[in-house]
Amino acid sequence: MNIVMPGRAAAFAASQRERAEKQREQLGVQARDWYRITNAADSDEAEVMLYDEIGGWWGRTADDLVAELRGITAPRMRVRINSPGGSVFEGIAIANALRAHPALVTVQVDSIAASIASVIAMAGDRIEMAPNSMLMIHDASGLCMGNASDMEEMAELLDLISDNIADAYAARAGGTRDEWRARMRAETWYLPEDAVDNGLADAAIAAPKAADPVEEPVEEDEPDMARPFDLAAYGYTGPTPAEPQPEQVTLTFNVGDAVGEQVLAAFREMAAGRNTEPEAAVEDVVVEAPAPEPVAVAEPEQPAAEPEDGWAALTAHLTQDDAWSALVTNLIEPDTSSSAATA
Repeated sequence: MNIVMPGRAAAFAASQRERAEKQREQLGVQARDWYRITNAADSDEAEVMLYDEIGGWWGRTADDLVAELRGITAPRMRVRINSPGGSVFEGIAIANALRAHPALVTVQVDSIAASIASVIAMAGDRIEMAPNSMLMIHDASGLCMGNASDMEEMAELLDLISDNIADAYAARAGGTRDEWRARMRAETWYLPEDAVDNGLADAAIAAPKAADPVEEPVEEDEPDMARPFDLAAYGYTGPTPAEPQPEQVTLTFNVGDAVGEQVLAAFREMAAGRNTEPEAAVEDVVVEAPAPEPVAVAEPEQPAAEPEDGWAALTAHLTQDDAWSALVTNLIEPDTSSSAATA
């Protein structure tokens, strides 16, 4: 931490800014921006970046930053810090400006918040440490030009400033001034988890490690793209099933039971006369009959046919055979020989 020197150097310290501005003009160097403000009027959150030394010979002074802080109207403000420190009094002015701002201030240490930059971090309503960032605290230091009395005065001033900074840490993290001065004299560095454990930060922002598996969000199963396109929405119900083919039905019956023993004996005699093969059994006859056809629409009723003589129908085909006809002619036709002789 750099401070304004007391004693004979007080006049020099009072004109520090003026001398810095004159030197920049002579060298043609513009004041270096060590901060940037974005989204000042955003409805959600404004961002203030403190990157580089706080104040100093070549940087812009705290009054420039404080003036711009007044223009922030967003309800929340995120102050991102990556600074090794700088001017003690410039840093205290910035810290108090952040405490007085009506926005909810979240300080995020992006890389390092050392020396007076760590004091600025204590002004946040919430302090977060980014992965692998660090926070460092130590006693104030400065330069002095003068005699022994000036040096003694400088030592007293440095102790007073360091006590004042220790109070800032104690107000935030608890503990006493002496406890924090002991840590400051030892120049203590804090990793994110250490800063949280010691009360200097509220949270260490976690980052997934490369070796740790990243949990994937649960997603619903993807549709099977190999399935055929569904045409049901267009009234298509699939191919028409093929009509079943009629089955062959085997019909078995006994001829003897159907025509009687007398007719069956006549069939046997006729077959014996024509075929010299051994007499075949005809009691059981297998007839291949097609399956019933589908029921057709009923036709208009026709007049009932004359009743048919069952015996005549049964024996009609027997007369077609010459041998059989010769045997039965005299039975079914009248005797014409006597009528011809008497004619």
